[in-house]
Amino acid sequence: MQELFDLFRQLIDPEKIIQIGGLAFVTAVVFAETGLMIGFFLPGDSLLFTVGLFCALNILPTPIGWVILSLIIAAVVGDQVGYWTGRFLGQRLFEKQDSRFFKRKYLDQTRSFYQRWGGSAIILGRFVPIVRTFAPILAGAVQFPPRTFLLYNVTGGFIWVFSLVLVGYGLGSVFPWLRKYVELIALLIIFVSVLPLLRTAWKEHRSRKTTTPSPYK
Repeated sequence: MQELFDLFRQLIDPEKIIQIGGLAFVTAVVFAETGLMIGFFLPGDSLLFTVGLFCALNILPTPIGWVILSLIIAAVVGDQVGYWTGRFLGQRLFEKQDSRFFKRKYLDQTRSFYQRWGGSAIILGRFVPIVRTFAPILAGAVQFPPRTFLLYNVTGGFIWVFSLVLVGYGLGSVFPWLRKYVELIALLIIFVSVLPLLRTAWKEHRSRKTTTPSPYK
């Protein structure tokens, strides 16, 4: 059990992921987070930022252009796998019982985000944990047009990877001392990225509260 716990801690730590397997492992994690339903807990945003930072500091000695290209491909392919998974499973996804790695609430949260933003949720959802994993699956389940999805997918994958990796690379080039605070920065990125989900959940809670009649009236 302790070994499994240690493995889980390493999988949610961007620095450990890079140290363990370099760009190959980072690419696999980006694909898994967007292409597999069990990848929702993986550190997407903070991992991309840390990769850019480590490239700038030569901790990850790989040309930044190759890094960005590899991760864009992983993100796009991951979303396509998620989309076709949702298209194949369809309504069965919404009838699936909760398990250790699958919770119905994740689909419900993604559906709320999707209803608010429409097709743009495929692009915007890239920056939101959980939504990033389940948006392509939901798009497939509701029969979103494949060509339109591919366009949103490529656009979102490019913007997500390019922006976060480049921000990390730029800041690392100008402020190399940020290496000391990489864990704190990762936590801050995670906090900021979950704010849209928290906001959506709060609005739904208030909406249910105002529409539910009081039993004391």
